[in-house]
Amino acid sequence: DVQTVASGGGLVPAGGSLRLSCAVSGFRAGDSTIGWFRQAPGKEREGVASIKSSDGFTHYANSVKGRFTISRDNAKNTVYLQMNSLKPEDTAVYSCASGWPTLPLLGDEYDYWGQGTQVTVSS
Repeated sequence: DVQTVASGGGLVPAGGSLRLSCAVSGFRAGDSTIGWFRQAPGKEREGVASIKSSDGFTHYANSVKGRFTISRDNAKNTVYLQMNSLKPEDTAVYSCASGWPTLPLLGDEYDYWGQGTQVTVSS
């Protein structure tokens, strides 16, 4: 199994920045892909970004390209999501998940999910 714990959410004004952290642990954590997902009230879950642990290959949703950056610190077993130029439409619960997806931004392809962290961007 792989465990993920997301943290770092909060309230930030539009144009501001936040960094989310995803602590990853477990037997196969080292070869999995970590994805960040978000879900706003009344909306479907959206894949935001992903990073493959083995080679660092990343994917981003078009809605966050150029504003969000996913990165990893293997020594700390942590994946980060740096979010800049935040917009009110970025408001959502952000969760991280682990798996071995063929489509890295599709949540259904991930196996292990942790609790999310709330991000609220005020206008």
